[in-house]
Amino acid sequence: MSDHSCKDPNCNCNCHEPLENAGVKKGAHDSTRRDFLKYVGVGAVGLGLGPAITYWLQDEGKIQEIVKNPALASGKAQRFTFLHTADLHGQLDIHDEFFWENGKPVYKKRGGFATLKTMIEELKKENPLNTLLIDGGDCFQGSGVASLTEGRGIVPVANMLNYDLVLPGNWEVAYGKQMMIHDMNSYTAAKVCANMFHSDDLTHDLLFPPYQIFNMGGIRVGFIGYNDPLTPVRQSPDYSKGIRFTKPEKDLAKYVKILREEKGCTLVFVVSHMGLSQQVHLARLECSEGVDYILGADTHERVRKPIETKYTKVTEPGAFGSFISKLDIVIEDGKIKDESYQLLDVDPEKYPEDEEVKQMITRVKRPIKKILNEVIGQTKTTLERYYIIETPMDNLITDAVMWKFKTDIAVSNGFRFCPPLVPDPKTGLADITHNYLWSMLPVNSEVKTADVKGKQIWNWLEKELENAFSPDPRKRFGGWFVRYNGMSVVFTIGNEKGKRVQEVCIKDQPIDLEKTYTMVACERDGDPDNMLCRMPNVHNACRQNVMLHDVLIDYLAEFSPVSPKIEGRAVATDAAPTLLTQAIKGIDYEFM
Repeated sequence: MSDHSCKDPNCNCNCHEPLENAGVKKGAHDSTRRDFLKYVGVGAVGLGLGPAITYWLQDEGKIQEIVKNPALASGKAQRFTFLHTADLHGQLDIHDEFFWENGKPVYKKRGGFATLKTMIEELKKENPLNTLLIDGGDCFQGSGVASLTEGRGIVPVANMLNYDLVLPGNWEVAYGKQMMIHDMNSYTAAKVCANMFHSDDLTHDLLFPPYQIFNMGGIRVGFIGYNDPLTPVRQSPDYSKGIRFTKPEKDLAKYVKILREEKGCTLVFVVSHMGLSQQVHLARLECSEGVDYILGADTHERVRKPIETKYTKVTEPGAFGSFISKLDIVIEDGKIKDESYQLLDVDPEKYPEDEEVKQMITRVKRPIKKILNEVIGQTKTTLERYYIIETPMDNLITDAVMWKFKTDIAVSNGFRFCPPLVPDPKTGLADITHNYLWSMLPVNSEVKTADVKGKQIWNWLEKELENAFSPDPRKRFGGWFVRYNGMSVVFTIGNEKGKRVQEVCIKDQPIDLEKTYTMVACERDGDPDNMLCRMPNVHNACRQNVMLHDVLIDYLAEFSPVSPKIEGRAVATDAAPTLLTQAIKGIDYEFM
């Protein structure tokens, strides 16, 4: 683990330097949550946690080869282990998880923070003195507990996993700047992010340290952190109010030089939350020279073999706590002599839940247990959101919104988060609870309607396709294609910008570019009044004083059990409806 005896005052090692030194201003305590906080306490600290990075193997032959390395046995070399999780999205419990096997979806029970705790303990036993645990962001957003406590219910449980280093993700800003800082400062781990700055004061300082250094077994290991610079555009603008983001190309080379030359780091990692396409692009740029690995996150990709580029390698460890990546590196005479990477399933059948973590989860849920467990409906088909083009989960959401408001078109954003919900094979049904509703829609937005021209719809669809499939990775938002009801769209992913849409029908009729249509979506906090779901210059925009969660609750009360499925609302001429990942030119990667 990190060497706390480091005396260098300029070394950002894991000494938990007060974040005020990096320009951080702690958020004010929210007294309205006192009833909840008295149950949570100050956040228990337990043993470690982590996903892992290692070459994808059908067996553990490579890691056994490393363990038996003669240089390790003689003490001439040392093995260092890096465990990596990301995009946990507040999923505290064991849940259904999606796998693609033999051309079809398969669902298995995976994850849960208590399972993670046990698994991490076991992994750390393999290399107890030289293991670090890292989280790549989007930890305390994405579930009922996370949303109803603004992240404060998740951090104490995460602390029990004993992270060494954490990075804020794009959804960490969902509760606003001050609450994000409060939640991040509540971690016992060191914080890192080199591209989030204060923009609402005169200092323009970084919110968090740009890099951290750990002393491990006599060598220094440096980490530079980057969040997605597109965060203020991808999400409601108000979430990022007071924060300025910069692109990693601006200063990555500078920090690599500092860590390598001034601080004497033998290993240098980038911990990023920018999505696989942006991370691969960054790895191909000269500024990444000197980076050993980019430990990526955001798009929930399951990288089972590191993606090799000209300057460095890229990994990403899946989502929802269903996986841990494990990277083992052997250093001899200051150089990498061997390395091994694995993406490991967090399997509750293999790793029994840790009782202390289970008790903490129960404690955290206690004030809101009744509302979380309330059943609001049932489904006869699996609710899932892994497909990029169209998903049953979002068809359910847009069905409900269309039913309530009866506009020409109903729209939902192309979210990625939320584990699947699989019906019980005996009853053929699965309960949809308030907790699961919060996982589907972690932001309970107000519904908004507007009038839009056919030409606006066409241009907006082109823009949304560019956001998802642009050949320029820097322009990809990281989400999937927008979802809708009342409209069918045929498009070609591989076409150039502005020429992807082939056909649009509204209410089964070809779109009239001059006609005015009614559209309903949800309000994004901070957008102009004349914008709807990133579509500018709409007319007669009107907030409906109805929240999206209430629409789903009313719909399920009326029509449960529901059975949403993929039905061809969105059709790509050059991709299957089960497309699971954005194409990135020149890499060998498959989502499994």
